[in-house]
Amino acid sequence: MNDAISTELKSLLGERNVDRRTFIVTTLGAGFAAAVLPVAAQAITTSTDGLVAGEVQVPTKDGTMPAYRAMPATGGNFPVILVVQEIFGVHEHIKDVCRRLAKSGFFAIAPELYARQGDASKYTDIPKLMADVVAKVPDAQVMADLDATVGFAKATGKADTSRLGITGFCWGGRIVWMYAAHNPSLAAGVAWYGNVATGRYPGDKGAIEVVDRI
Repeated sequence: MNDAISTELKSLLGERNVDRRTFIVTTLGAGFAAAVLPVAAQAITTSTDGLVAGEVQVPTKDGTMPAYRAMPATGGNFPVILVVQEIFGVHEHIKDVCRRLAKSGFFAIAPELYARQGDASKYTDIPKLMADVVAKVPDAQVMADLDATVGFAKATGKADTSRLGITGFCWGGRIVWMYAAHNPSLAAGVAWYGNVATGRYPGDKGAIEVVDRI
């Protein structure tokens, strides 16, 4: 077991504030997360030509949550893809994935699911990011925020939420499985790796424990 994994596991211990309601992050940062710098020169950048793309605010039960939304500039009734971040939050990579999906005709939206716990994009030390932010995000909060994001998409009048999919990376890969178990209306999910054995927040289940609901 390497030091990063060991630190992640240790960060699961101790008290966590489940009732936190303050949104620390109220707007999305620009560029790539500090922890992934320097970015390789060959990193893909998808243009916004032909798209409506940018930050939106998603109403939740306890405030508003920033998100990145991309969709075709013309037409409507687009199928919806929820894009779930890695541990680094909604940084440039996740925004670009939204634009790629929008180029293929989807309404793609990536909510900042750490908005109440902290700004993941500012951390340079991954074990500290895991302990300070990631391990403090309960699944119940994430499921509710994804539901709110679907509600936001439907309210725009541009999205067909009866054709709903989700994709996620690393931390978000696990969330794909959990949301598939949570939302019976989900049509498709694509998980890009991610832990399926355990949850990161104390008391949260692993994906293999809810597979019978998928």
